[in-house]
Amino acid sequence: MDQTVHSDDTLTRAASSLRRSRISEGKPFPLGATWDGLGVNFALFSAHATKVELCLFDDSGETELERIELPEYTDEVWHGYLPSARPGTVYGYRVHGPYEPDAGHRFNPNKLVLDPYAKQLVGRLRWGPELFGYQLDHADKDLSYDERDSAPLMQKCRVIDPAFTWGAARKPEVPWERTIVYEMHVKGFTQLHPLVPDADRGTFSGLAHSEVPAYLRSLGITSAELLPIHAFVDDSYLVEKGLRNYWGYNSLAFFAPEPRYLRTPFANEFKAMVNQFHAHGVEVILDVVYNHTAEGNELGPTLSFKGIDNASYYRLLPDQQRYYINDTGTGNTVNLSHPRVLQLVADSLRYWATEMRVDGFRFDLATILAREPYGFDEGGGFLDACRQDPVLSSVKLIAEPWDIGPGGYQVGQFPPGWAEWNDKFRDTVRAFWKGDEGSIADFAKRVSGSGDLFNKRGRRPWASVNFVTAHDGFNLNDLVSYNDKHNEANGEDNRDGHSNNHSWNCGAEGPTDDPDITALRERQKRNLLATMLLSHGTPMLLAGDEFGHTQHGNNNAYAQDNEITWLDWLRITANGRSLREFTRKLIATRKAFPILYRSRFLVGSHNEELDVKDVTWLAPSGEEMTTDQWQDGNAKCFGLLLDGRAQETGIKRRGSDATMLLIYNAHYDVVNFTLPAVAEGRSWIGLIDTNQPEGQMPAFEFGHVYAMTGRSLVVFGLATETIATRRLRQGLGALLDVVDGAAAGVIGRDTVSRRFRVDDDRERTQVIGVRVDGASVGEHRDEVHRCRYPRRSRAAWSSLGAGQQA
Repeated sequence: MDQTVHSDDTLTRAASSLRRSRISEGKPFPLGATWDGLGVNFALFSAHATKVELCLFDDSGETELERIELPEYTDEVWHGYLPSARPGTVYGYRVHGPYEPDAGHRFNPNKLVLDPYAKQLVGRLRWGPELFGYQLDHADKDLSYDERDSAPLMQKCRVIDPAFTWGAARKPEVPWERTIVYEMHVKGFTQLHPLVPDADRGTFSGLAHSEVPAYLRSLGITSAELLPIHAFVDDSYLVEKGLRNYWGYNSLAFFAPEPRYLRTPFANEFKAMVNQFHAHGVEVILDVVYNHTAEGNELGPTLSFKGIDNASYYRLLPDQQRYYINDTGTGNTVNLSHPRVLQLVADSLRYWATEMRVDGFRFDLATILAREPYGFDEGGGFLDACRQDPVLSSVKLIAEPWDIGPGGYQVGQFPPGWAEWNDKFRDTVRAFWKGDEGSIADFAKRVSGSGDLFNKRGRRPWASVNFVTAHDGFNLNDLVSYNDKHNEANGEDNRDGHSNNHSWNCGAEGPTDDPDITALRERQKRNLLATMLLSHGTPMLLAGDEFGHTQHGNNNAYAQDNEITWLDWLRITANGRSLREFTRKLIATRKAFPILYRSRFLVGSHNEELDVKDVTWLAPSGEEMTTDQWQDGNAKCFGLLLDGRAQETGIKRRGSDATMLLIYNAHYDVVNFTLPAVAEGRSWIGLIDTNQPEGQMPAFEFGHVYAMTGRSLVVFGLATETIATRRLRQGLGALLDVVDGAAAGVIGRDTVSRRFRVDDDRERTQVIGVRVDGASVGEHRDEVHRCRYPRRSRAAWSSLGAGQQA
């Protein structure tokens, strides 16, 4: 039944009182509202609509000024050209057609709907029964029909002028193997930041302050991954509880930046932020949600897609088209099997990659995007589109390779060119350091690049995105401070969130004054960070983990837009500052020693032609691990020997990287580990000990029995007598230079610094604090940025076997 007749009289009367503008036919391409310098072309896809009205509003979006019927319909696209429209024009659509839920159609022209290609939204959505295409209190639910106008409660679209002066900054184009990702939230990072002006906090303008990318650069971060910034909706049930959708995984407009993150009336504010990050050499990666929308299931509101062409945009049950396929757990699933919907997503990605100049995307529930009606298909339309597209194939593509649908877990199954979040790394590393029995064999696979999952079809170790924590779940501090989740603030009686977190509170639940527990927690943090940052693969650090931010045990803070999630820069403790310095040291170590990020998988087999083995797994005796030792459920300590002479590329020749030894001890007590003798080497140089994060380590002779502290990780570099020593020398020099990088990228406007000299008389800057409101931040425990590194002269390194000229 076509329900349009119910409201024709009402709409006609309303339209008769509005002004009239001249409109011409326009073009069906490009989709959306496009300003060409003379007017605006409007084009909207709908395969099943019978009429489309363009609705114009005043600048505030509160008063409807005019309704204009789009005059042309070409290739299922309704279009028209309005010479009087300009950038800033506020608009929406009313789409006519059948209201037949059983047939998948939910047209209702009483409901103003957003343009799927809108580049900016105006106002905020206010919840009310008018937003629904049916009568909420009707016995027939969504089979009923609602004639009330939703426009007063709806957001509106705004035409933009995309012109922007980018200046000299260019995309950093960081190679995958050198990428270090930092997952962060626009508001969470800036809301309490003392160096961001109050008015800019929580916005793209706040992130655009140079102190922000400079801080990331000083840590060694190459790529900032922003939680969703596409325009999204606060769920009605959250609003009723006085909460908000903080994470943003509830998208509604795939081309428009979220209005709450805009300090100015201009969408180009996002470009200014990207430009500032690029000027500091930091990439911007967007976490994007194309798998579902904020319109929910058959009982959800009519905001955009549902009222434009429900049967095309969503996956519906084939034999009951009133209902939605729900592989996402959110009520609906976007139908990327439809060519126009696939085009929408691809156009959105290209827009952000070209017009907005972002460097990559992380796809929420990416398995959904590769689904066809018959299930997950590695050769599905979306993945094929990305593979062949010259723009999309050149940016970073990261999959969250799972959903809740049948066969939804697909880690390692995405095609070449993609990286994937590796939850096996997360869970295995957590379990190992917690002390779970029988975990060393799997742990060894994870720290060596997860070749069992990714070593196929020419994929590289960087395809595994290694993380220990992310926005979803415990953060690092809480992972070692809580056995159980504490999500009471979410208003769901602590029923939400995962219960299996592989966490351990080290002896007390939550905050404690016990010095032994505190010391163990800090060491466990260092163990987890060191494992993640020094493993083969692409490391991803969660914002705030570098200084011990806590969410007080909340492992599902999706609705906590408050101090639970905001990073509190003015309350970083001494332990937090020490952890941040240690994190910087770890990243510097990774960058300094290329063997830690080689682009070849470690296979552990002897190359007879080169007479070298790329990786050797060592027992505490210093000898190679046996099968029985791998199968020993009580074994919790072993070593990873990375031979720098192993083949680096497809060309068969010996490598020239420094050889490294990493020893992991998850046992609760000291384990004596015999340092092995290595061909062409003469001693081991201590680089990192998580039990002595700021201590200096001497050189150790082969055969030395090193006392591995309970629950600790130690890293050594091999000193040799060959020309290959240059790589070790270069690496150690890079570590000495870490303070230079920190000073160059210091976060702060009035930096208080002191200078010291190392033995070769090279002057270096050591940042010890910043000033806020005229007072030293350090004086009030409010230090925002600090860089310390144990001093050791180049002469000292030379005496340990790094003195030859390359």
